[in-house]
Amino acid sequence: MPQRTVLFVLFDGVQSLDVTGPLEVFAGAEKKAPGTYRVRTASLDGRPVRTSSGLTLVPDEALTEAADPHTLLVPGGAGTRVPDPRLIAWLRARGPRVPRLVSVCTGALLVAAAGLLDGRRATTHWAYCDKLARDHPAVAVDPEPIYVRDGHVATSAGVTSGIDLALALVEEDLDRDVALAVARHLVVFLRRPGNQAQFSAQLAAQTAHRAPLREVQRWISEHPAGDLTVDSLAARARLSPRHFARAFREETGMTPGRYVDRVRLEHARRLLEDTGDTIEEIARASGYGTPEAMRRAFIKAFGTAPAEYRRRFRPALAR
Repeated sequence: MPQRTVLFVLFDGVQSLDVTGPLEVFAGAEKKAPGTYRVRTASLDGRPVRTSSGLTLVPDEALTEAADPHTLLVPGGAGTRVPDPRLIAWLRARGPRVPRLVSVCTGALLVAAAGLLDGRRATTHWAYCDKLARDHPAVAVDPEPIYVRDGHVATSAGVTSGIDLALALVEEDLDRDVALAVARHLVVFLRRPGNQAQFSAQLAAQTAHRAPLREVQRWISEHPAGDLTVDSLAARARLSPRHFARAFREETGMTPGRYVDRVRLEHARRLLEDTGDTIEEIARASGYGTPEAMRRAFIKAFGTAPAEYRRRFRPALAR
């Protein structure tokens, strides 16, 4: 198997974890399987860069001197807000030549600015998905997954999702055993499913302004197996069902039904990962009623059944 060069693009204001997280994955894979990866870093002029947290990173070389890598990884960070035009020009010229192009977090904004995401499905940090879609209408932005693969281009969501994507690439390049060994060393899951939501229902939805609606949000989270119909929730908020549904969506950005679905899915996922409860017990506790109803929800959200989800993502110490 030929050695793959992974080149990390550095610039002032880069998010340090966008670089070091995936870098540790590829470097770890090289240690487990020598001769598989050659990890390099480069900045525009080959000079040190200062990350958004104040850390100084010293690159191996200048981008202009770097050979075409197998995998070009573009991280995100505050430095993507007003990027150096020379960096965009370099990406525009070199990006189409690499076998695999990867962005982490808001690195997608740089890749899109170079025209390399046009006509492709992509994601980025949830807080910047609207900007990516607004500034680059030719990109099919999906705000939900933690990473997206579209041909030879892969984009990931915020910060730690870059580790998930890197582990998935290592598993694809080498095998599951190497990826698992790296994940264990980093004390992370081998691989979260790419279509797992970027954030929890409570984070995905805004907190309602009015106290009765905030109380309903709290009630839903604490009673996923309860009666969470619109009529029941409206009565708790002392509003008519129609008024409640409209007000809930206006203040949270999410319909009551979608909020309930996400809370139940999240509750079931946590029980699968953290407990030894049976699938039937978890289905009842999470408000699905039957294992089949929960299975359909998991297939739709994660592309995998609850039993398989537990097998793949439950920490070994919890078994």
